[in-house]
Amino acid sequence: MSSSIVEKIKERITMYPNFPKEGIDFKDIFPLFHTPSLVDDVIQLFVSHCQSSHAGKQIDAVIGLDSRGFLFGPQLAKELGATFTPARKLGKLPGETYSQNYSLEYGKDGMEMQKDALCEGANVVIVDDLLATGGTMVAACKLAQQASLNVLSCVTVVELTGLKGASKLPTDAQFYSIVQYEF
Repeated sequence: MSSSIVEKIKERITMYPNFPKEGIDFKDIFPLFHTPSLVDDVIQLFVSHCQSSHAGKQIDAVIGLDSRGFLFGPQLAKELGATFTPARKLGKLPGETYSQNYSLEYGKDGMEMQKDALCEGANVVIVDDLLATGGTMVAACKLAQQASLNVLSCVTVVELTGLKGASKLPTDAQFYSIVQYEF
């Protein structure tokens, strides 16, 4: 897809200074959903990355991160012919789970994934809306490792490059973001 599509996506992302706390410039992806064709473009950019980066490999599942990864994960999974599995905040899933605590740029949190969600050795793509310090995505990769899954790619709509979150991801997992901001 052309850079004009990426520019249109970037134009729809709204900035909110000092939210959720002083010093954080929040990048709001929800305005993308006011233009459904842009959401389709986001999904197609993700699909294109996955297909070109992992040609010849079956992608078995997409893991969507709570909660904005849920907005893109099911549609991405459908386009890839894969299943969708949520990674949720602690205490939100029934049954036995893998769990992982992590730090955010403005606090601490944890996530979990059901143990029976995916088969050992499955090839997965992890999706979220934004990569900042990398805490959430790294925790998701650790959940996948606990489940003996192969993380092929981690994909986000937005990356805050100045926080160097991508450098904390496992070296064998490719990272792709559509829009980049320094902070």
